[in-house]
Amino acid sequence: MNMNNIQKYRFVCTLTFGDIYGQIIVWLITITVSLAAAMAMMGARKPIYALATVGLIVLLSLPFLLFAFVTTLLNHIELTATEPGTKTEPIPGNVSQQQPAPAS
Repeated sequence: MNMNNIQKYRFVCTLTFGDIYGQIIVWLITITVSLAAAMAMMGARKPIYALATVGLIVLLSLPFLLFAFVTTLLNHIELTATEPGTKTEPIPGNVSQQQPAPAS
């Protein structure tokens, strides 16, 4: 293997908060509805059912939230080959790649 032929790759994550904002809102609504259901059942003879309901809803909804977030994250990862000797510049607006300005 010739070490001169190794190609460099640029790994960029373009995920922004706006990409997952909807997923977070839906999960917060799910949690709010489950808590409302638990509060409604708290007056029943067995309040342990209310706690079990919240736990079950959170337990069942968490895998769907994680799947949605991970697939969104994977869809926003870019891997591009760069030519040898090419200087890479940060993407404008991508906070994760911005460097602090030098002090003057």
